[in-house]
Amino acid sequence: MCGIIGCTGDFNTADVLLEGLGKLEYRGYDSAGIAVMCSGSIEVVKSKGRISNLSLKISGRDFSSCRSGIGHTRWATHGEPNDVNSHPHISESGLFCVVHNGIIENYIEIRENLKREGFEFLSETDSEVIAHLLEFNYSGDVISALHETVNQLEGSYALGVICTFTPEKIYSARKDSPLVIGMTDKGGLIASDIPAILGYTRDIFIAEDGEIACVGKDKIDFYNSMGLKIEKENISVDWEAGAAEKGGFEHFMLKEIHEEPEAIRKTLANPDMEEVIIKRPERIYIIACGTAYHAGVVGKYIIEEVAGIPVEVDLASEFRYKNPIIGENSLAVVISQSGETIDTLFAMRKAKELGARVLAIVNVVGSSISREADDVFYTRAGPEIAVASTKAYSTQLAAIFMLAEKFSTGRIDKDDLEKLPGMLELILLKKDEIQRFASELYGEKSIFFIGRGLDYALSMEGSLKLKEISYIHSEAYAGGELKHGTIALIEKGTPVICSMTQPHIFSKMAGNLKEVQARGARVLVITTDSLEARAREITDMVITIPDVAPVLAPITAVTPMQLFAYYCAVLKGCDVDKPRNLAKSVTVE
Repeated sequence: MCGIIGCTGDFNTADVLLEGLGKLEYRGYDSAGIAVMCSGSIEVVKSKGRISNLSLKISGRDFSSCRSGIGHTRWATHGEPNDVNSHPHISESGLFCVVHNGIIENYIEIRENLKREGFEFLSETDSEVIAHLLEFNYSGDVISALHETVNQLEGSYALGVICTFTPEKIYSARKDSPLVIGMTDKGGLIASDIPAILGYTRDIFIAEDGEIACVGKDKIDFYNSMGLKIEKENISVDWEAGAAEKGGFEHFMLKEIHEEPEAIRKTLANPDMEEVIIKRPERIYIIACGTAYHAGVVGKYIIEEVAGIPVEVDLASEFRYKNPIIGENSLAVVISQSGETIDTLFAMRKAKELGARVLAIVNVVGSSISREADDVFYTRAGPEIAVASTKAYSTQLAAIFMLAEKFSTGRIDKDDLEKLPGMLELILLKKDEIQRFASELYGEKSIFFIGRGLDYALSMEGSLKLKEISYIHSEAYAGGELKHGTIALIEKGTPVICSMTQPHIFSKMAGNLKEVQARGARVLVITTDSLEARAREITDMVITIPDVAPVLAPITAVTPMQLFAYYCAVLKGCDVDKPRNLAKSVTVE
């Protein structure tokens, strides 16, 4: 879950590396570092903490003559966050320097073997073994040394490498961790993710598993897993460079919530779903992690309701290690914002091995999941920089609705779908009201979310958003389950947030709210305009959303929950875009 960047050519190398790391900081931000090639030797600067700490260390140093370098921003797995464990890692004699995203599973064995050869280790990381192993395997050709090295590694990796014998080149290799490569009129770049190089080029190469690249100022040479040169075609990314900037908003998260209407418009206009030819499956398996999993839970309700197809929803990390009953007439729908979520990628491969057809719902063109799936539907969320997902979730829901409509018998009206962006724009006008409710509740230690049916599925995501960025303890429960244990947690003053958008179960949910109010709970209700009067009979804390077909309510009702979580986090002084212990793209198990 780390981020790597590299460049070579007529760049101000240190500036490009720092700028790229800033664009990748959502991938990890407990330490950072750069290595630059200067006068035939490698200079390394690294620091615990945020990129700003690294910038202070670099400030005043003259790297203007350096024309190649690599950088890294870390989410710690092996070894605590400190200057020593930070990347880049340099080899015994200073010949090689490496940045690494991923996990080397056999690093202990490699380290012990290298120690017997006289190599000394400074850090606790798994990544340092790569630098020393490169030097051990080097016999005059970097590509051969890199090829031999990666063949000895078990696990996942995206590597950026520089070598003092080839000062104007950077090297990369990849297995199960994302890596993109770009060429500009100034030189070449590598990165973990597109936003890091989007300001320089929109034409990128996607590295495949087992491939090695040698990036120079004027060209890129690609090699396959056999060490043979290959030709690759680039792809064009239609994201605007400014999409990865805050654009005047205080935080990326707030900006991305405001981008939801346009993102959904673009997703609904994507013709991919109509062009996908999928025979009606006997069963659908939705496989995902985190927020994408919650989108899948909503999807289960939707698809079963409107299409009559049985749906199972699995956490990808669990699906991979169980023995699911899945066959040739099954459709596996894998959902991932980045298209690189490692658990989802491995679970998808298992579903394919078992004979299922795989449809991927992803946001990033050319990502690993999109390339390996049988069919792919791209959401049109654009870059999502905040760690807590907002517009990616909304567009995943839109994609699921489009899939459900594909198999439905007319239960979803396309006109209703097309009205959603306008409804979201109206909801965003109520952000001051939502902020006021947040100001009343942000000091609480625990907040519970409850709902029934689709509202319960939605509550799971609302609860996750709140705990992710505000660190307020929060749980979501099905309203009917309160009396089976959960109500024991309710006491005087306990806040309970309830989504009530489904008219056919409104009375049942109202009864559940009366139960928690009888125990002293403070209740905040999110409901539709037509149900507002009934909601105000229960509580005076009500947020309304425009009337919408009940099956589509999760898209409109999630925005108030996202805003509520955002304002709670801001009022608590939390780092909204970079919550503690979390990173954006989960590329390690």
